[in-house]
Amino acid sequence: MEAGFQCAGCGEWNSTTVDESAGRRQSYVEDCQTCCKSNVLQVEYDTASQAFFIAAALE
Repeated sequence: MEAGFQCAGCGEWNSTTVDESAGRRQSYVEDCQTCCKSNVLQVEYDTASQAFFIAAALE
């Protein structure tokens, strides 16, 4: 499922794909597509809106 996050380093928006089969709560590291800093992503699925929400913090 398509989702996105705001880089915790530079603030740029990044598009990403979330693996729905990995569960409703996930945590993984993804590099910013602009500044290449590693972001720890906390991913949570919201059943009401049927979308993944992602919070990012620098690694």
